[in-house]
Amino acid sequence: MLTLKVVLEALERNTAGIPDVVITDAAVDSRKVLSGGLFIALPGENVDGHDYVDAAFERGAVLALVGREMPDTVQVVDLREGQSDPDWQVVKPPFCLRVADPLIALQVAASYYRRRLPMRVIGVTGSVGKSTTKELAAEVLSRAFRTAKNPGNLNNEIGLPLSILKSGEGQERAVLEMGFYVPGEIKQLCEIARPQVGVVTNISHVHMERAGSLEAIVAGKTELVESLPAAPEGTAILNADDEHVLAMAEHTRARVFTYGLSPKADLWASGIEGLGLEGVRFVLHHGDTQLYVKVPLLGRHSVHTALRAAAVGYVEGLNWSQIIAGLRESKSQLRLVAVSGPDGSLLLDDTYNAAPSSVIAALNLLAELQGRRVAVLGDMLELGAYEEAGHRRVGARAAQVVEELIAVGPRAAWIADEALRTGLAEHQVTRLDNSQEAIDLLQERIGEGDVVLVKGSRGMRMDLIVAALEEVS
Repeated sequence: MLTLKVVLEALERNTAGIPDVVITDAAVDSRKVLSGGLFIALPGENVDGHDYVDAAFERGAVLALVGREMPDTVQVVDLREGQSDPDWQVVKPPFCLRVADPLIALQVAASYYRRRLPMRVIGVTGSVGKSTTKELAAEVLSRAFRTAKNPGNLNNEIGLPLSILKSGEGQERAVLEMGFYVPGEIKQLCEIARPQVGVVTNISHVHMERAGSLEAIVAGKTELVESLPAAPEGTAILNADDEHVLAMAEHTRARVFTYGLSPKADLWASGIEGLGLEGVRFVLHHGDTQLYVKVPLLGRHSVHTALRAAAVGYVEGLNWSQIIAGLRESKSQLRLVAVSGPDGSLLLDDTYNAAPSSVIAALNLLAELQGRRVAVLGDMLELGAYEEAGHRRVGARAAQVVEELIAVGPRAAWIADEALRTGLAEHQVTRLDNSQEAIDLLQERIGEGDVVLVKGSRGMRMDLIVAALEEVS
């Protein structure tokens, strides 16, 4: 289990005579601290965690990692270089450990703790589909193993170490989503998490504004497969339908296991049938094995998610009965959900985030549904040089699917322009500046028989549209 002694060992400090302090949880938000937890005080752009140490202790934290002087009312053990070992006889929880950098201390502690844990780690990265893959893969693995996963989207240099510290020694598998913004980030996450299996979903222009180029994105995602141990211990699960992902096979010592929609993949699907809000049906193939599968995932694009989760189960030794049961009976929360809207309308809430490929996938689902199809599409952010082309690509597909398009934001104007150019009439397209304008319009315009897709980048706050429309349903 995670204890004060483990943290001090990780920080290479003398542990003789330390009190027996068990750490039950870890958090960087004082509001999320649990009794017996570790609070890591991190400075931020708007708030500084050091200002909330008292609040964390009030909520039950037994320990805080801090990087600056604290008030005299707080007990502090200084672990910085050059400081002598404390007299542990007079140190009683709750107290602070002062270190040079709390974030680095968190990462070091998580890395050390990970090496003590016997669990196998499955790392998941890619441009789109990481979170749903993580959720479904964990669901499948839980059929045979005690399985941990990142809570929510804790997938970066802060969230992943926290996820490891939360795992506990009883876990046998952990599925950890790994986010990417800059080169070297996934390599660092792998040094902490030490994955034996790596899953790469796909490559697209998401975050290209930060990464700089598609080539940089490919290189960043490749860091996962480069970090895997050699076969037979390591396995890279790669998308055979994405040329950038498939090429990663040349950059790993691990065994390569591919998935996709053609027989060239090790695990593949055929006969895909979208069932609208009922899910999707397909035939799964592996060698001479052929299985008929129906899963409660929305949209034909979700077959790739199911294949990834099935591949994880297979390489980790589950039988097909366990794998299919995990896919069929998954209760994992998906990003796209259907909710009731005003006057009998139906809202497709896919407001978590957006990239051209994921918006087109959502439009493809909308095309499967009966009713007057309406798409409310906001700006897609961080696309860099692909910004205009990506929005226009979405507009062209929207023109083939919807009866009404509402474009929200300055970049979404490209969606509107392309939809007009490729088929929609002027009366079918509305341009708006923000989500509040969309709320006002939709409350007047939609009703029974309408199916409304709402999607855009998080920064556009498209979730406010769904929240407001649900309130009047």
